[in-house]
Amino acid sequence: MNTVNSTPSIAFFAAESPDARAAFAELTGRYGAGDIAHADVIVVLGGDGTMLRALHGSMNRKVRIFGMNCGTVGFLMNRYDTAGLVERVKRAEQVILHPLQLTAKTGDGQEHRLVAINEISLLRETAQAAKISIEIDGRERMSELVCDGVLVATPAGSTAYNLSAHGPILPLASGVLALTPISAFRPRRWRGAILPQKAKLRFIIREADRRPVSATADFNEIREVTEVTVCQDPSTALTLLFDPEHHLEERILQEQFQA
Repeated sequence: MNTVNSTPSIAFFAAESPDARAAFAELTGRYGAGDIAHADVIVVLGGDGTMLRALHGSMNRKVRIFGMNCGTVGFLMNRYDTAGLVERVKRAEQVILHPLQLTAKTGDGQEHRLVAINEISLLRETAQAAKISIEIDGRERMSELVCDGVLVATPAGSTAYNLSAHGPILPLASGVLALTPISAFRPRRWRGAILPQKAKLRFIIREADRRPVSATADFNEIREVTEVTVCQDPSTALTLLFDPEHHLEERILQEQFQA
């Protein structure tokens, strides 16, 4: 792989939206298509959903990801500009993300594993509220949470679904995870917890037959889970690149002062 100071090989990964496809055509025409399988840098064109898909596809590779916003929110993206891309990539600042690992057991006795970069969420599947017990590092902390669901968010994902569910915004270097209830009915006033990133969480679904629950890691879902374990995977590192003036740490800080 090329060093940061040399000219990196660049490939492009685009969403299916008209704006992203137009950007893909323009950029590949200017810089060449590149080979995603062997590129030093993958430039992602789209929104945060496209970025998450690109990161999942690059999970086991030493490749850097530079996003340009052609979508709606684009919190994980840089501004879109076709000029000076190679120079932008060279001077970009790195952010290292460690994903969450989910292990879920289902009612049929099977065990499933998924990985999440933003969050892992447990959600009720029917009109009845879910009943979930929560253990942290082998100790029961809540015997029964009656709710629409509950989620675990990384710092990078804390401004996404977690924030919409009134969870805390976490600085990247905080070394913590957010545990956030979704429409908690009992205990009604519980607002969640902030946990060390090394914490191991275990969720046990009560009355799973009558109150089925699904588990979702970013965009991958497992239905009718009975038990879910979540922990951070420190052995997997994902490298995002940001323009110095649009660094992710600064965006997370700014988000805390939005009206």
